[in-house]
Amino acid sequence: MNSPTTPPSAPTPSRAESLIEYPSRFPIKVMGHKVDGLVHAITAIAKEFDPEFDAATIELRESKGGNYLGVTITITATSREQLDELYRTLSTHPMVKVVL
Repeated sequence: MNSPTTPPSAPTPSRAESLIEYPSRFPIKVMGHKVDGLVHAITAIAKEFDPEFDAATIELRESKGGNYLGVTITITATSREQLDELYRTLSTHPMVKVVL
């Protein structure tokens, strides 16, 4: 008895590849304890990955209790590799708790 064969499926692009066109403006939310130097550290990292980053576009949101600070940066994303490395760098910074 012959078993039916299924045709090979075509590779599908990953979700991120199909949704982001490069270059594009890309917001990233970073959260950490509200301490001196947090915004400066995040700004410095953003400028490493996007030399044209404008710190005037940073949005800040304090937590209800005032202990944490949400910092939204919007960078110009040029590649998946750039975004991956930026997330990795932000996530491993000692002042940063969460990167979204």
